[in-house]
Amino acid sequence: MEELGIAHLSRRDIVIENIIEKIKKVPRVESTHNVFYDLLSCILDQQIHYRSKFNVVTKLTAFLNGVLPTAENLFTIPDDQIASLKMSDAKYQTLLRLTEYWQENKLTSFDWNTLGDDAVREKLSEIKGIGIWTMDMILLYTLERPNIFPADDYHLKNLMVQLYGLDSKTKLKTQMLEVAEGWSPYKSLAVKYILAWKDLHKKYKT
Repeated sequence: MEELGIAHLSRRDIVIENIIEKIKKVPRVESTHNVFYDLLSCILDQQIHYRSKFNVVTKLTAFLNGVLPTAENLFTIPDDQIASLKMSDAKYQTLLRLTEYWQENKLTSFDWNTLGDDAVREKLSEIKGIGIWTMDMILLYTLERPNIFPADDYHLKNLMVQLYGLDSKTKLKTQMLEVAEGWSPYKSLAVKYILAWKDLHKKYKT
């Protein structure tokens, strides 16, 4: 699959082809396959932990003596420890809605791989506070779907403006989608290469 994706992207997009030549190794991310945990990262740290040194979710895990937070154990954490995280009321309310939804729909052992991309989005959209970017992160990293393009991702926007010379002031999302259309059905692989280029570029600048 990766070889087919690399060949397709190299053939369709010279920018991606150049990135592939520079990076050499295929960007790989070890998924947790844990939708609830990764949603917590997006909600509380405003970044999915695969791409950042997440903070609040790490503290929650520490409060649980190293056990990953679940919808069942999260509120066994004492109130004073939850308060010490100093999360906003909006984040706290989204956290409550997430855990309630998880328990009511018995999702702890649910197999998300039985759902297509659109069905995953539809299910997650039922939780108030879960937006498109968060859904994309879950599909891209947690469920490892092959054709995801997170057009609302801040870093991806900046990188595509730099790499493709897009106009950031005029219908940027439309321009990004037009570029990404040529990557299908391997949009996820292209996105991971672009984000990996960011780290490589930073390394060469330091």
